[in-house]
Amino acid sequence: MAVYVDAAIWKHEGLLWCHMLADDLAELHRFATHLGLKLSSYQGPPKTSAPHYDITGFERDRAVRLGAVECSREEIVAVFRRVKVPNGKAMR
Repeated sequence: MAVYVDAAIWKHEGLLWCHMLADDLAELHRFATHLGLKLSSYQGPPKTSAPHYDITGFERDRAVRLGAVECSREEIVAVFRRVKVPNGKAMR
């Protein structure tokens, strides 16, 4: 299992942001907690179809140091499709 981050290119509130996804929902939450994120910042069904966290570029750098896999846009889209929750059901 792995945790993935794309490039921090999305501008919001003066910061650059990216996505953090994982192969497993428990792993995603465990990594987010280790990174110091609040579970309330989690985004998933029914709000979005793929469980993820939006993280800042600073958090991304720390995530990579902690073992997150850096992904290109194409790679993160492939991960998104792989972990997408059909009809908002719980991730396996």
